[in-house]
Amino acid sequence: MAKSDSGWYEYIDHTADICLRGIGETLEEAFIQGARAMFTLMLDIETILPQEDLDIRCQAISMDLLFVEWLSELLAQKDITGLYFSSFRVQIIDHEDLFVLTGEVRGERLDQARHHPKLEVKAVTYCGLHVGRKGDKFIAQCVVDV
Repeated sequence: MAKSDSGWYEYIDHTADICLRGIGETLEEAFIQGARAMFTLMLDIETILPQEDLDIRCQAISMDLLFVEWLSELLAQKDITGLYFSSFRVQIIDHEDLFVLTGEVRGERLDQARHHPKLEVKAVTYCGLHVGRKGDKFIAQCVVDV
């Protein structure tokens, strides 16, 4: 706690953030595993049937920012369409000064009894953001607000 002339401020610990990391043999696989990690926080992803598909496209000026755009677009589409995703396919293309991700995701609408909802992911943040190689694997990580 810190005091000033007119009052004080303090920091309160909370556990509203989770750092997730996707790991794969390729960059695309790391992005896919990051998406799987995010949806697994929300529900039992293995119970989501790939009944409806949706095309996804996003872009960014860096690979790190593309990961945030990817996960943020998935969250937005979940809110817009009501679909929770379990199947992901992506392709990442490096244009000279822009990275473009195109892909297809598949899923279904939430069934409370069958999908066992857990946490709500509210936002994808730039905290802990890193995309790159670690040894012979690619990693894509960031913190999500739950």
